[in-house]
Amino acid sequence: MRSDRVILFDLGGVLVEARGREALQAMLPRALAPEAIMARWLASPAVGRFERGLIPPETFAAELIAEWDLALGPREFIESFAGWVTGFFDGAEALVRSVRARHRVACLSNVNAVHWERLPGLAELFDAVFASHLTGLMKPEREAFEHALRKLDVRPEAVCYFDDLAQNVEAARALGIRAFRVESLPEIERALRAEGLWP
Repeated sequence: MRSDRVILFDLGGVLVEARGREALQAMLPRALAPEAIMARWLASPAVGRFERGLIPPETFAAELIAEWDLALGPREFIESFAGWVTGFFDGAEALVRSVRARHRVACLSNVNAVHWERLPGLAELFDAVFASHLTGLMKPEREAFEHALRKLDVRPEAVCYFDDLAQNVEAARALGIRAFRVESLPEIERALRAEGLWP
C-alpha cells in the first residue's frame, strides 16, 4: 500500500538530460556565462509564450532568433532545439518506478511541445503530469504549484519536490512544500532517505 505522500519532480536537469545552455552558447554571436544564459532564457518573452503553449514552434523560433541576434533561420533553429533534450538520465526511470511503488509520483515542468514529444511514456511513468505548455502555468509562479496541489488533492506539507533551479525551490518552500535543489540522481536518493521516504 502506498503512502499519502507525493513525490513531485521537475524534469529537465533533474530526471531528463537537457543541453540547452551549451547549444545556445554555441549559437551566440558572443560568449555569455552559463548563469547569464539561464537568466536571459528565463526572462525571454518568446520562451515564456512558447512554454505556456501560446505560440507555435515556428513563431517561437523567429522571435527567439530576433531576441538573441542568432545567425540562423527558424527551421535550422528548431532542428537544433529539438535535440536539446536527449532523454532520461541513466537510472532515472527506474528511480521513479521504485519511488512510485511507495508513494504517488508526479512531474511539474516548464516544458514546450517540441521537447515534450521527445519524452514519450510520461503518462505511464507518473501518476500525474503538469507541463507548462498544457496548463499555461509556469514555475516559479505560485499558481503553477497551487494548480498541481489542487489536482493532486494534497496538502503542501505532504509533497516532496525536486528541482534544479533555486527560484523554483524557493517558490515551492514559500507554499509549505518540502523542496530540494538537486542536480543528480544520488542527490535525490539522499534527500528521499533523509526524509524517510526511500530505503
